[in-house]
Amino acid sequence: MLKSYEAIYEQGQMKWLADQPQVTSARVIVTILEENPLPVKRRISPNSLAGKAQILGDIVGSIVNEEDWKCLK
Repeated sequence: MLKSYEAIYEQGQMKWLADQPQVTSARVIVTILEENPLPVKRRISPNSLAGKAQILGDIVGSIVNEEDWKCLK
């Protein structure tokens, strides 16, 4: 079974941040995380659309009645 442990690698040494694995010898896979990942850019609507947009439906329901769907007939 695979288990994950969080640590910081500095000058050839592992510094465990929480639980330390209780093994004397093991095969490991190391994934290096970027120190400063790129910030997530949020999509923002242009100011020119303010007050002009109209919500017609939602992601759960349809804005058209099922009787009007040609593909279902």
